[in-house]
Amino acid sequence: MNIELTPDIESALTEQARKMGTTPETLALDSLRERFVQATPNENTVERQETLADFLSGYIGILHSGEYIPGGARMSEGSGKKFAAGMVERRQQGRL
Repeated sequence: MNIELTPDIESALTEQARKMGTTPETLALDSLRERFVQATPNENTVERQETLADFLSGYIGILHSGEYIPGGARMSEGSGKKFAAGMVERRQQGRL
């Protein structure tokens, strides 16, 4: 099957494919497949559902303050009291 695209659709498809690092043909096929072909689960394949942590894995992490401050910074201890004290201080300075 050949589908002739109007210039505006061709331009938009080409631009989006460039942004996504793919070809216009692949983008068009993937879009049509997503829209019209219903995926059938394979009995031999277990579909893994990703969590938000999986999605963000390259962007988030942890830092152990003990690597930088002997004994660790213990920044999460008493954070509510520290926050309240900071707000009181700001109010006293007229910055609230």
